[in-house]
Amino acid sequence: MPKAKKQHFDVLIIGAGISGIGMACHLQMDSPEKSFAILERRDAIGGTWDLFNYPGIRSDSDMFSFGYSFRPWQEPKVLADGPSIREYVVETAREYNVEEKIQFGLKVTDAAWSSADACWTVTAEQEATGETRQYSCNFLILGTGYYRYDKGYMPDFPGMDKFKGELIHPQLWPKDLDYSGKRVVVIGSGATAMTLIPAMAKDTAHITMLQRSPSYIVSLPAFDAISAKMQKYLPKDLVFKMARKRNIALQRAQYVMARKYPNVMRRLLLWGVQKHLGDDFDMRHFTPSYDPWDERLCAVPSGDLFKVLRSGEASVVTDHIEKFTKDGIKLKSGETLEADIIISATGLHMQMMGDLHITIDGEHRAVNEVMTYKSVLVEGVPNMATVFGYTNASWTLKADIAAEYVCRLLNHMDAKGYRSATPHDEEDSAEDSSVMGALNSGYVKRAADRMPRQGKKLPWRVLNHYKRDQEMLLEEPIEDGILEFETKARKKAA
Repeated sequence: MPKAKKQHFDVLIIGAGISGIGMACHLQMDSPEKSFAILERRDAIGGTWDLFNYPGIRSDSDMFSFGYSFRPWQEPKVLADGPSIREYVVETAREYNVEEKIQFGLKVTDAAWSSADACWTVTAEQEATGETRQYSCNFLILGTGYYRYDKGYMPDFPGMDKFKGELIHPQLWPKDLDYSGKRVVVIGSGATAMTLIPAMAKDTAHITMLQRSPSYIVSLPAFDAISAKMQKYLPKDLVFKMARKRNIALQRAQYVMARKYPNVMRRLLLWGVQKHLGDDFDMRHFTPSYDPWDERLCAVPSGDLFKVLRSGEASVVTDHIEKFTKDGIKLKSGETLEADIIISATGLHMQMMGDLHITIDGEHRAVNEVMTYKSVLVEGVPNMATVFGYTNASWTLKADIAAEYVCRLLNHMDAKGYRSATPHDEEDSAEDSSVMGALNSGYVKRAADRMPRQGKKLPWRVLNHYKRDQEMLLEEPIEDGILEFETKARKKAA
């Protein structure tokens, strides 16, 4: 094994996806004197938007609220395709001179904190060569999202080995897959399945969405006609800032209404689906058993899913799988779905904080045994932040203000002469539920025992509330008696 090399930075960011690039841009703007680098496992910028390449890949959040606050999305396309989003992230990195700070092809495995040195030592493997590299930094920031990049969740269906066709997970989509004229079954009822069906329908012999249970669906306009028209009379920057504010407010109002008046929201959502499908369509396939926002809503652009269902190019079946056969899937109802290709759009393997092995002065710190402080810092872990977005709104809304808070903290520490900041819980605030316990999605439940704990009260409680998070992260004092600081002389600050 080649000898490890060591580089030092003030700040080290793990991940060059939308969170990591956003964090780096905020450092350039708000803490320009800090040296930093980004370590990225893949060979390109974009994270999720570089990884996924299945047909129709797109956002399931409107782009006006999904875009960065410091560089708003300025196209009338509401639910943008994956390549457009990736290009937006790449262009942002170039505009803010972040691209040159990225080191690609590095799988980060270990992060070790030394209190004596007030420093992290980070170990990474150059996957192409097997070379081990070491880095040191004063502050470590994780922009790694919440799922494994190398493997999606594939249930162990009975008889899978007997199927003679192609079995595919969307996370590892084959570039040379030819599905023209083929019979395709997509297993799943989430955002991925609802993207694949309309994108593939015109080229397949027939495509079927096989779901165990329905999800809530909302149709959003694919094109923002209001903003397009307003550009004739107002400056473009102003138009899209207004669109961003409008959509953030609408997003929040929808979520609050769903939690406060679930039956009303349920009727509205089902009415919207039936309006697209017609009165003669069997609504059993689109009537979930749970309340809105117990799981994420699925957004479809201009009802594209409903159009292919109405046309007969696609169909939906609600049933349970008994087993795979050589020609398709046998259902518990006795029906058989014949298929040349089966796509298992069955979700993700969740992985918090990049699955790092974290040690504090030689003692391992398990992610599932700690809480998050203001949803950004980590209980009992010095000088570490995780830039994690919303699950009930656009991811980037939270990632943006988390990055701003980290810069506030770094600047405050410099001004006060602090070399470390560590959140400490003195009141036994941890609950049994995880930080994503508000969602009942299967991928969240499967990973509940591997995720940070939710807290009983602030600042340990995850709010999922943009306005309140803004106040907590951007307006409240940095020093609150819970976040403990150590001076450069290794004395704790009061």
